[in-house]
Amino acid sequence: MKNYKLLTPGPLTTTDSVKKEMLFDHCTWDDDYKVITQKIRKQLLDLGHVSEEKYTTVLMQGSGTFGVESVISSIIGKDDKCLFIVNGAYGERMVTMAKYHDINYTEIKQEYDELPDLNLIEETLKYDKKITHVMMVHCETTTGILNDIKSVGVLSKKYNKTFMVDAMSSFGGVDIDISDCNIDFLISSSNKCIQGVPGFSFIIASKEKLINSKGKARSLSLDLYDQWMGMDKDGKWRFTSPTHVVLAFSKALDELIEEGGVKARFERYSNNNKLLRKRMKEIGINSYLKEELQSPIITTFILEDNKFTFKEMYDYIKERGFAIYPGKLTKVETFRLGNIGEIYEEDINNLCDIFTDFLKEER
Repeated sequence: MKNYKLLTPGPLTTTDSVKKEMLFDHCTWDDDYKVITQKIRKQLLDLGHVSEEKYTTVLMQGSGTFGVESVISSIIGKDDKCLFIVNGAYGERMVTMAKYHDINYTEIKQEYDELPDLNLIEETLKYDKKITHVMMVHCETTTGILNDIKSVGVLSKKYNKTFMVDAMSSFGGVDIDISDCNIDFLISSSNKCIQGVPGFSFIIASKEKLINSKGKARSLSLDLYDQWMGMDKDGKWRFTSPTHVVLAFSKALDELIEEGGVKARFERYSNNNKLLRKRMKEIGINSYLKEELQSPIITTFILEDNKFTFKEMYDYIKERGFAIYPGKLTKVETFRLGNIGEIYEEDINNLCDIFTDFLKEER
């Protein structure tokens, strides 16, 4: 069977043992399956350092985008207003969702290589009294920048706003104390740092805020409150769940704990990233972000040589065992390399050797 390693921000390379879990066909109504669902929900709370007393986990069918849209369309009421903090394509996608659902909003836009302006955020919250919710992305996989959610969480609490965070590509790979960051709703996905496969997203939610959202949903299938009601009662998903993905995710959670938890995974990802940036710089490929802004999740590199196309480079590298990711910037041509998944320093060195050979052949 032909295979290659994914240097992408998800889907990503998984362990053979995670893949093997999907060989079992499970019934959604079976009590054993419900137990697995409840196990996952509890483990995710533990990873976020929150208790079942104040927080709950809701699993939602679909990709991470489904989870984000579920929160936006279920939590922000018709009389509410959301401040979106945007410095990448995924922040822009949240604004697009708000437009689809006719949600009242305002936005603060930054350049893609800039952190959100805390002074501007505070000024906006201070003077726009209609704002009830604040939402932002933690790790913007557009560039790999890691945003300061803790400081924004402090401001959200100071002005009594509901704080919602898209932690799609960071949760499980970067330690997030949800309560300490004053996060009311955190969204992530099965196929990111926990190293499962695509198929569902999850939302770690303040119980109080979730209860207050009853009746606000603009969608049947994405109704976060209704999904919680069924899941909290007996572990049952409202509609057909991705059973094979759930089994794989349960195994992936166990393997995260076996590795040493988020701290150990963060260290591995960070080492991958440091080595990658160092090796790529040595061969003349520079990263887009300043080092102090860089997350350990994904790195954007500038494609400065016009003698070849991204596709030519992609095909060359794929033939030698790795898949890389196209860029998402419009002002400069780039490509991206992920550090997450079942990837180690040996893989990074092998990849950089391939890049070296490619550049020699092209020049």
